[in-house]
Amino acid sequence: MLSGLIQTPTSETKALVMSQVPTFSFPRSLSLWASALVVLPVFLQAPWVRFHPVSSCVFTAVLLTTGIVAVQVGTRSWKEFGPLLVGFSGSWLAGTLFWGWLRTHPVLHLPVEAIALPLAVGGLNSRWKLSCSFYLASLLGTAITDITMALTGVMSFWPEVVKATSNEAPHLLNEAAKQVLQPTSFLILVSAAGLVLWLAKQFWTQAARSSKHQEAWRIAAAVLSTTLLIDALFLVLSLSVPSLSGLI
Repeated sequence: MLSGLIQTPTSETKALVMSQVPTFSFPRSLSLWASALVVLPVFLQAPWVRFHPVSSCVFTAVLLTTGIVAVQVGTRSWKEFGPLLVGFSGSWLAGTLFWGWLRTHPVLHLPVEAIALPLAVGGLNSRWKLSCSFYLASLLGTAITDITMALTGVMSFWPEVVKATSNEAPHLLNEAAKQVLQPTSFLILVSAAGLVLWLAKQFWTQAARSSKHQEAWRIAAAVLSTTLLIDALFLVLSLSVPSLSGLI
């Protein structure tokens, strides 16, 4: 009697139901992964390279190999995520080389970070354009940050901070942060932040347009936006809770 009330769903009904179920949008998550990879060195690489830079340097090969293998034999999602790891490996290697052996020489920071620049520029029109986009956006964020630090006078604190003990560093970071609050320095800081926001907006605008570089623009926008967020958080902590700024 109840069998008449129970109907086996037809293929059309199944298709309708499935179309109403929210689906996982990988391109959007790709931007989130790009942002996560920007944050990762802050909490993982920074303490790692301080204690054992050689193993951190070797880890570059793990990142690069994983990214390449993911592109070659992974699922569709991994094929798109793999290039991010390849681009991230370039940033990881540069960060390890500088913070592991050259951290007391801030003038070398940007040149070392740009170690893979020729490859990244040359690969923008290749299958590795997402890798190149990630790396170039990271480098752009680093360049703007370093130039801002130099113009505001904060760069002069750099050698002292990296050589200071864990007890001395928070005080020095706090003094450096206060330097930014001087009228001229603060104007430079606001201008730099405005430039980053404007660039990120331009990247998002390009990402909204259908093109073969659409995802690359989206990755670049996410990376640049996250870089600004990390810098802002570091400044706030250096001013308010300097003992925690060493974690950023």
